[in-house]
Amino acid sequence: MEKFTKVTGVAAPLMRENVDTDLIIRIERLVSNTGRQGLGPYCFEQIRRLPDGSENPDCILNQAPYRDAPIILSADNFGCGSSREGAVWALAGMGVKAVIAPSYGDIFFNNCFQNGILPVKLPLAEVQLLADEMKASPGNARITVDLETCQVVSPTGRVIAFEVDARRQHAMLNGLDDIAQTLSRKGEIEAWQAADRAARPWVWL
Repeated sequence: MEKFTKVTGVAAPLMRENVDTDLIIRIERLVSNTGRQGLGPYCFEQIRRLPDGSENPDCILNQAPYRDAPIILSADNFGCGSSREGAVWALAGMGVKAVIAPSYGDIFFNNCFQNGILPVKLPLAEVQLLADEMKASPGNARITVDLETCQVVSPTGRVIAFEVDARRQHAMLNGLDDIAQTLSRKGEIEAWQAADRAARPWVWL
């Protein structure tokens, strides 16, 4: 997993409630031959594409300057619905590094940390204000999400603190998924195994 320290860029104001994982990536895309790395072009295709397959010009994700935005702003319950990890893979494939929303689907929230996307929780009024600031100066506005300081810097320079679990913060800053975190304590694990083998040799037969 790539290290995440800070991202600065355009934030796409997709201010809608209950953005579920089926909207993020359709289930049939997960059973096709695109593979994990090929899901990006199909992310949000239900709103980014018209029935004939052409781009939907009304979708904000297709509009300048929000196309390829590394940050998404959204309303309550982002990533709700089924537990498909492919939703996070699709967002990553689209170039998303962080999502800012008031609340998330629990499994989606956990999957983000496992795949290098930072889900930031801020009150709805704060997220809406960020969206308004983006729209007020769409060609120049940028948002910074800093995991080291746990702060969001708005386009107008406002600094908003957010909270993140210390273990998850450490893991993302160092690019560690669950397996890598476990392996980082290999010495302790092997020491415990040796002690247990001496104390209960019959278990290790």
